[in-house]
Amino acid sequence: MTADPQFEQEVARHFRHNAVVNWLDGTFFWLGMSFVASTTILPLYVSHFTDSKMVLGLLSMLASMGYLLPQLFTSNWVERLPRKKVAVVNVGLFTERLPLLLMVPAAWLSTRAPVPALVLFFVLFAWHVIGAGAVAVSWQDMIAKVIPRDRRGRLIGLTNFAGTGTGVLGAAVATWLLDRYTFPYGYVLCFAAAAVLVFVSWVFLSLTREPAQASLKPSVSQREYWRRLPSIVRADANFRRYLLSRIVVATGGMAVGFLAVYAVQRWQLPDSQAGTFTASMLIGQALCNPLFGMLGDRKGHKLGLELSALLGALAVGLASLAPTPAWFHAAFALLGASAAGSFLSGTMIAFEFSAPDVRPTYIGLNNTVTGIASGLAPLLGGWLAGAAGYRPLFATAFVVGLAGLALLHWSVREPRRPRIPVGESEA
Repeated sequence: MTADPQFEQEVARHFRHNAVVNWLDGTFFWLGMSFVASTTILPLYVSHFTDSKMVLGLLSMLASMGYLLPQLFTSNWVERLPRKKVAVVNVGLFTERLPLLLMVPAAWLSTRAPVPALVLFFVLFAWHVIGAGAVAVSWQDMIAKVIPRDRRGRLIGLTNFAGTGTGVLGAAVATWLLDRYTFPYGYVLCFAAAAVLVFVSWVFLSLTREPAQASLKPSVSQREYWRRLPSIVRADANFRRYLLSRIVVATGGMAVGFLAVYAVQRWQLPDSQAGTFTASMLIGQALCNPLFGMLGDRKGHKLGLELSALLGALAVGLASLAPTPAWFHAAFALLGASAAGSFLSGTMIAFEFSAPDVRPTYIGLNNTVTGIASGLAPLLGGWLAGAAGYRPLFATAFVVGLAGLALLHWSVREPRRPRIPVGESEA
């Protein structure tokens, strides 16, 4: 797609406004999500109903696969939208935000009907994460449209810094709520806080000014769109190797959803410990978000993903050696730093593999392929934890994570570098 001077002028004219409202959207969204952290608070909530490791694995599977898997199913639709905001704002209100509000009465129900309450929680959580994934491509493509390439990393980095920084405050409040109120009332209040804050973030998101830009590609049916996907992957060897490396790194995340439960059960810690673990994770995430943003803008996002993979492997490696609960604060800080790089650079790098008119397809392939691995990994982790124990699980995840890092570092070319000329194969 050739550059449109009028469109570029509109983007430049509204850049400051869009940067501010999207910064506020991200800040309030991440603050809200600190009350329902899927790696700390929600696993402990579920552990009140069951000690099944496979159920905990199911929660982790939904948290990752539910968000990433749907994205390829919506990318064809998003490519044809002149304004991506229509999907992320109008549809996202019902698919992503509403289920968090409904979690409040669902948690309250657990006082009288624990089994239906647990089933309802999983239904609502699946609704939330799948709904978030359904509009994720439109949000990412909207950001790519309204924020120039050399400023995206810093904006997302500063947004996530503010969100995770205030999320530390949210985690402190969550710690107090879970310590002050008996089960399930502390969780009821945490879910209510999350719902209110993500609705505030939606208000700011809706204020984005996005100029219309019609796609020049001819419309194709969903069936034809799916038929063309393999040829896209075959034609781009560097992107293909990148996807393979992301699959291996995602598989190395098989232990993440078990860290908090392992620590609490091993040392008989109170539920409020989930809040302090969340705070440690958010501190690591907050401190590293601006660094990953600046690094990505200057050096490219491949380096950010490599650092993220290394930090994630170190987190589970440290957990496997932890002699006291205090070590887990360092492990969760590393995990937060890894999550910062994975989200920021994992999102931004997909923009740079492709031209704007096929960008949603590359975004969808990037996230859906990764999502399948991310979703299956916790089930593998749950099986391994049940068969061999938590420490062998952590050690296995450490080794697999390092293997993914090696594959990413040595087989994938930074997409900002010029492509190899035709006739000189890079396969």
